[in-house]
Amino acid sequence: MASGTHTCFICQARASVMVYDDTSKKWVPIKPGQQGFSRINIYHNTASNTFRVVGVKLQDQQVVINYSIVKGLKYNQATPTFHQWRDARQVYGLNFASKEEATTFSNAMLFALNIMNSQEGGK
Repeated sequence: MASGTHTCFICQARASVMVYDDTSKKWVPIKPGQQGFSRINIYHNTASNTFRVVGVKLQDQQVVINYSIVKGLKYNQATPTFHQWRDARQVYGLNFASKEEATTFSNAMLFALNIMNSQEGGK
């Protein structure tokens, strides 16, 4: 681990990263032409007590998502293998490789949100 970093990852799962396209009313890959699974990690920065969702394409190691988890985020487990959340701009979806991986990820996400939501004033 590089000096000065306080980041550890708290989960790893395989999922396709999607966004909801309001125009076509369909889920589409977050990056055009980027179908297929990515390795999705949730990282915890212990110094600032912040969390990020980072997804890296299994095929070519491209970063497809680097999302800062914010206090009050609403995480919705729509189906056992498809979970989603939204911010002011977009609705994000994760289509997991298996129920087990979806459970692993959602547990970590809910853990992160629990910590974020319990912070006084929050950063």
